[in-house]
Amino acid sequence: MELVTKLLLLFTFIQAGKPQEEEPDHWLQLAETELETALKRTLNTNKAKNVILFIGDGMGVSTVTAARIYGGQLKGRHGEESVLEFEKFPNVGLSKTYLCDRQVADSAATATAMLTGVKTNWYNVGLTSKARMGQCQFPKESEIDTILQQSEKEGKSTGIVTTSRITHATPATAYAKVSHRYWETDTDQKKYGGAGCGQDIAQQLIYKNSDIDVIFGGGRRGFYPNTTRDPVTNSSYLRQDGINLIQEWKVMMEDSGQNYKYVENTEQLRSVDPATTDKVLGLFGSSNMAYELQRDKGPKGEPSLSEMTKKAIQILQKNSKGYFLLVEGARIDHGHHDSKAKVALSETLMLDDAVRVATEMTDDDTLMIVTADHSHVFNIAGYPKRGNDILGVVNPIPKAWFPEDDKAYTTLLYGNGPGGVTPDKPRQDPREVDTTADDYQQTSAIPLKSETHGGEDVAIYARGPWAHLIHGVHEQHYIYHVMSLASCVGTQKNKCSVLINNGQGQINVHYSNIKVVAFSILVLMAGYL
Repeated sequence: MELVTKLLLLFTFIQAGKPQEEEPDHWLQLAETELETALKRTLNTNKAKNVILFIGDGMGVSTVTAARIYGGQLKGRHGEESVLEFEKFPNVGLSKTYLCDRQVADSAATATAMLTGVKTNWYNVGLTSKARMGQCQFPKESEIDTILQQSEKEGKSTGIVTTSRITHATPATAYAKVSHRYWETDTDQKKYGGAGCGQDIAQQLIYKNSDIDVIFGGGRRGFYPNTTRDPVTNSSYLRQDGINLIQEWKVMMEDSGQNYKYVENTEQLRSVDPATTDKVLGLFGSSNMAYELQRDKGPKGEPSLSEMTKKAIQILQKNSKGYFLLVEGARIDHGHHDSKAKVALSETLMLDDAVRVATEMTDDDTLMIVTADHSHVFNIAGYPKRGNDILGVVNPIPKAWFPEDDKAYTTLLYGNGPGGVTPDKPRQDPREVDTTADDYQQTSAIPLKSETHGGEDVAIYARGPWAHLIHGVHEQHYIYHVMSLASCVGTQKNKCSVLINNGQGQINVHYSNIKVVAFSILVLMAGYL
């Protein structure tokens, strides 16, 4: 009967020629639906068998908003009313991204906070703030295990999926310990003042972290000798020490007696049988993987982030003890650094699709967190009309607010970056170009070769066991402690065990139900139901 009433109401709106949004009942129904969902919510305080951490590199709040609109407009809608997959998660908080030594963060230090539970210094990878950037001999006590490494010690399976080089800042933090994020290879160590400072990041992945079950990303160039060339790009590999780290990994896998696969393209990835594969290493690009807008989608090309995520979960979920999986949409950040908003938004939608895949493949025994490591100086500006192309020119621009140089401007702008105006590079009127082109570069206030990160808080979205612990404004390292407590791994293992053994889950769920009943009674007494 309720459905019939809603349909009749909608028919009335159409017949009268009135847009649905002009009717107060439209907004009332939206609010009622959201309230009903909130009132039915209970707390999941069971132990998390699995944990998946999604990091949108550089995915600040303005990026999420613009991507939401962009995604909706791609489907023929106005866009503003759209909802991303991770925005459906019931628990949302904010993360303070500053570092021990910087107001505005880099990805290595922020990943260290989220994966170890301790804030650190600029450029540090898996080290506490006792280590300084580029310090060759840092204190041994500054090394700290990550939740990935701690999950392995509990017998769980582990995986890393990224669209950057697998040795880049965020993925490297899951396994490496270096005081300079760019010490990815021996060649990089020489370039950035780290020659003789121990194993580079690629070596640490192979020699010290061979227990990781799934490794997907780019960065082939860091694993082969520079006497050989990449078959796709025809560029030389980087290693000057003559070591073939891929061959080293294969020998280690053979010695362990495990079934393994090394893959370099989509066709090879699809041939991997999750049922019979214990370990898989996939390096799909010489450097970073291609942007989604430019990705070769053929069998010899690169897999999407969602396809890599799906394969990773299929392999990891065989472990009855569960798994930890890190998934990074790395190139949101790179698109922003180039001041190419369409690229960054497309990468955000690709991450959201990977979240959708993971959501469909997991149950309520999986804690899933989606967040960003930092933001960017990326803005949504002007007063464009509803449904205005998010990649387009602000429309309308009232005469009283028209720019003083008599040139229009786009809705999306950057505080600084390569789109900046200089005496030799005056601002172009965006009405004269295609602002929706893949390589269009938005205008920046300050001219820089590369746009910078932003220092504002970023959002945290959570669902699954103990997701309600994401509830307000948090220090970024708190994310680790939520994952640790939920899965009984690492620092919060004992606290988790006590809560579960004491039946904390039953107490919390019961309390939640009491709150719902009490609220409903109050509403009834007020005469609203």
